[in-house]
Amino acid sequence: MIPVLSRAQIRALDQRAIEVCHVPGIVLMENAGRGAADAIERWLVERRPAGLAGLRVVIAAGRGNNGGDGCVVARHLALRGARPILVLTAERSELRGDAAVACAALAGTGGSIVEQATPEALQTALASADLAVDALFGTGLDRDLSASSAALVSALAAAPVPVIALDLPSGIDADTGAVRGFAVRAALTVTFGHPKPGLYASTALERVGQLVVADIGIPSALSRDVGVTAELTEVADVAKLLGRRPTSAHKGMAGRVLLCAGARGTMGAALLCAQGALRAGAGLVTIAADPDVAEALDRRVLEAMTAPINPASLSTALADLTAQAQAVGVGPGLGRSEQSARIVIELVKHFPGPLVIDADAITLLGRDLALLEGAPGPRLLTPHPGELARILGGSPREIEADRFTAVIRAVERTSAMVLLKGPRTIIGAPGALPVVNPTGNAALATGGSGDVLTGIITAFACQLPLRQAAIAGAYLHGLAADRWVERTGADRGLLAHEIADELPAARAAVAATPRPMPD
Repeated sequence: MIPVLSRAQIRALDQRAIEVCHVPGIVLMENAGRGAADAIERWLVERRPAGLAGLRVVIAAGRGNNGGDGCVVARHLALRGARPILVLTAERSELRGDAAVACAALAGTGGSIVEQATPEALQTALASADLAVDALFGTGLDRDLSASSAALVSALAAAPVPVIALDLPSGIDADTGAVRGFAVRAALTVTFGHPKPGLYASTALERVGQLVVADIGIPSALSRDVGVTAELTEVADVAKLLGRRPTSAHKGMAGRVLLCAGARGTMGAALLCAQGALRAGAGLVTIAADPDVAEALDRRVLEAMTAPINPASLSTALADLTAQAQAVGVGPGLGRSEQSARIVIELVKHFPGPLVIDADAITLLGRDLALLEGAPGPRLLTPHPGELARILGGSPREIEADRFTAVIRAVERTSAMVLLKGPRTIIGAPGALPVVNPTGNAALATGGSGDVLTGIITAFACQLPLRQAAIAGAYLHGLAADRWVERTGADRGLLAHEIADELPAARAAVAATPRPMPD
């Protein structure tokens, strides 16, 4: 897991590196700038055969440390054959500390610097550029831009060339991802040391572009000393969780999944959920539903089984069915009838194993969240922003404005694990840091994709603790979509059943990832 640090934590980490580890600040700045130059060069080589050679690069730099990073980038780009010009929004004499040292080094090596640039001067420089670098603000921005700052950011945002942001696109709040009046839209963001929470906010994703984390020479373990806001899943984490199936495995060992799902008009949700569970590796999958729905499903299923839930003896029927299950998923296409509510209540109160609660089941459970208190087994809610807004109050837009805080509040409110779906899924659990899932793309915006996710997680919960099943399930679900986009070149048209069908190959790709050497 990669630690995700807030604005304050990043500052504390830098300070600790300087004061306790005796790494001078200028060394950290040099590492950051060189790492950004490396990332820029890699990004360019994929798009321009000549790479940096002869490239006209405008670096828009502020007076703070982000501007100092820009000075280092300019110097390293020049050493690699580019033709950079630093457009400084202040006079050189106004720079302090490490930023002043970095700017002096750029000037001393023949770097081209424009001082006290106005928005108009920045626009003029950009008009003849091939590439722009945003080094205006970085992580320090914690309030709306002033009129003069907004004019500079606006000029950079209007650049007729791709923009690469250092640390964060200027105008983005490092902690929440909120746009502070106006923000740059970057093609690539090179963030330093650790990712910041705001980089994964829905409000920021379109402006972050491709995200690269540049090492600045601070040991990752040191971040634990200053606190961590969240963690980012890595492929090695998922490979370790999933492992390989024993040669002696049989279907009874591979996981027995029960899905309480489907109603008239929404039986497809149950079928997709079952397909997700089977493709994720479950050995036996049973869909339980009203007798008439179960009968209709029975005509359509191949690998899954069906079972009726007799409304006259609902408690007994569910007790018999869950006795054979290692993990249960409830909600996809279930409907919101009184019988559906009884099913959800019965499972929440009495099933002792891992229970994944999705879709209609979340809405039904929202009527009485106290049912989750003292539940006999682990519970995971998988809401989208609208469903979470109904639990917490407010609107989906408010949820999206600060997804990390919303997940933390939901965990506190429900005493359960919560997986908030979206462009960057976040998984929260009592007593644990939120986990950000890095996989997935806009092609997942298709009906049924969440049903497949529920099936995947429920299948994994037969073999893994529920939180780990959610982490691995979200990663593999997103990776399946990423592979589809890479193969087709499309950003839409993905069907939910195709996500499930891609899972075995996605899992194989994870398993084939080289493992890091043990410490």
